[in-house]
Amino acid sequence: MKKLFSIYLWIIGGSFFLFSFFILFLCLFLFPQKTTYNVARFLFGKLIRLMGIRLTVTGQEHIRLDQPYLIMGNHQSLFDIFVIPAAIPLCFVAVEADYHFSFPVWGYLIRKWGCIPIERNNLKKAILSLETAKKTLLSGMSIGILPEGHRTLTGEINSFKKGPFYLAKEAQADILPFAINGLFDYHQKAGLILRPGTVKVTIGKPVFYNTFKDLSVEKIRQNMFDTICKLNQK
Repeated sequence: MKKLFSIYLWIIGGSFFLFSFFILFLCLFLFPQKTTYNVARFLFGKLIRLMGIRLTVTGQEHIRLDQPYLIMGNHQSLFDIFVIPAAIPLCFVAVEADYHFSFPVWGYLIRKWGCIPIERNNLKKAILSLETAKKTLLSGMSIGILPEGHRTLTGEINSFKKGPFYLAKEAQADILPFAINGLFDYHQKAGLILRPGTVKVTIGKPVFYNTFKDLSVEKIRQNMFDTICKLNQK
């Protein structure tokens, strides 16, 4: 029964996603990026509700909409890519694994949006991607990045990669931390079964560049890991 219901949710969600892609494709040509982002937030909010996710968000009051941030959080599920924009009212582009750009429909959309591909297993290309992200941040556009690099397989938060914290120092960026809780239970990597329920996103207070500019990358990484783990427990 769970499998049949999950198939139903996948069909409903997939159909609505294709509709959303068509709307967003038009918006990219007709409206400014921030307007298109607000449309995406609305559509993704509808999408996750249709697929059985009840989203609750706390901490939005910590965000300054006129301030660019390096947005960081944990990586629980494929559905992070819909939940994060629905939860965070701040226009941003994402750093994503390079293979995402080869996906039908989604790959075209994120490329057109301005997302930055990163090849995790090629250090030279990864450094070039982070340099592109630095320029994006310095231009005033926020960047979203998931420092674990991969979805969790256990529900626990994995150790963080160093790259995002080199980026934070190089771009002198303020970090906006968040934590997602509940999406791992909803959908696990490579699985078909969807388990409708509540997903909570907790947004923390920004961590300002001046508070970590003299710290080592390793220390910043550990501090942010501890911060996001604490947010995940709220």
